[in-house]
Amino acid sequence: MDIKVLVQEGAEIAQPFLENALQKPSKTPGQKAMRKTFKGTAHLARLLPTGSVLAFQILSPVLTHEGQCRSITSQTMTLGLLALCGLACFLLCFTDSFRDGRGKVRYGMVTFKGLWIMDSPVELSPEEAAKYKLRFIDVLHAFMSILVFGAVSLFDKNVVRCFFPDTDR
Repeated sequence: MDIKVLVQEGAEIAQPFLENALQKPSKTPGQKAMRKTFKGTAHLARLLPTGSVLAFQILSPVLTHEGQCRSITSQTMTLGLLALCGLACFLLCFTDSFRDGRGKVRYGMVTFKGLWIMDSPVELSPEEAAKYKLRFIDVLHAFMSILVFGAVSLFDKNVVRCFFPDTDR
């Protein structure tokens, strides 16, 4: 869409409608640093087992009775929670998503052959499927994610008091 601007009487010049809107405003060094910081933080948040840790932090005080574990059942349920959240932490490292031809987000599990799509019969092109094959770095990320979850959960005061009630701080 063009806008016609009168320069002199009778002479018109066509200018693009969004000419000034398409130019990006220049950013200050502070704004650039802040953008890189937020981008790095968002990337780190995708890599950390935040969902599993959050579920564990919410359920741990309830199952351990604030670290007292009054019965063997409490210890068993806490151990089950640790195992379940650890398994979820490991398996969720192998999930990914993409947009299909209609723009809908589809989810799947990464395998050696490519992405196994769970919620649709949509097939990926061979070029797209190659992007989603399981690699060594994915498995390494899953094990490192379990280590982070293990460190957070096994240093939790309720878990320590539940399994080792005689230890002082």
